[in-house]
Amino acid sequence: MNQEPPPTTPGSASAPQVIRVSLPVSAPYVTYAIIGVTVFVYVLQLASQAYFQFDLPAALLLRSNELIRSGQLWRLVSSALVHGSLVHIGFNMYALFSFGAALERTFGHGRFLLLYVVGAFTGNVVSLLFSTVNSLGASTAIFALLGAEAVFLFQNRRLFGDRVKSEIGNLVFIAAFNIFIIGSMPGIGNWGHIGGLLGGLMLSWLICPLWDVEPGRDGNYHFVDRRPRQEVIAGAVAVVLFFGGAAVWGILK
Repeated sequence: MNQEPPPTTPGSASAPQVIRVSLPVSAPYVTYAIIGVTVFVYVLQLASQAYFQFDLPAALLLRSNELIRSGQLWRLVSSALVHGSLVHIGFNMYALFSFGAALERTFGHGRFLLLYVVGAFTGNVVSLLFSTVNSLGASTAIFALLGAEAVFLFQNRRLFGDRVKSEIGNLVFIAAFNIFIIGSMPGIGNWGHIGGLLGGLMLSWLICPLWDVEPGRDGNYHFVDRRPRQEVIAGAVAVVLFFGGAAVWGILK
């Protein structure tokens, strides 16, 4: 991308210098791994239905309030691994690839995986609190990625210039369309979408990279993350504890 730093001398009339900044280029292998595992689980679902006339993976992994309250707490995350149809998993994996590949390069592999898992968790916690219908699918986590992308752009807006408003506007439109239009259709777990989005916004606000630009040894400029690791850990713990407390309340009420 091109970055235009301000003039070094206050009040200078000279045009800002344009420099080229190297973006992170690491392969998004966590995104690929999540897609691979999710597709593998769906193949197991199809095999189970074909041979046993029963979807065993979904029965073991989907979100069920009754079973969560009986102690099967893994369902607050594992429901992101199972899907209801080929269209369902196809749409979700396409969205995961579309948002996840670029976001993983900016957040890094560890923070991206944390964001995905916590997004699935927060989406299912909100569903536990406000919905009695069983649910499954990765859209809880994908909405967390959507929120994280918006937060990243906002917190690093000084680096991206005027494009930030339009890109955040596009993300807001996508979220609103899916929540208010798609989410109003029968069979859509909209509370999971809302919870995933909320969790993604909260977590990314506390852990997303705070980019700065500095010259590298190769003579090119590079982005460096100024967010301390301690802040990332503390932010993740805070969000998990907050939604964990909400889950405990939802289980015991």
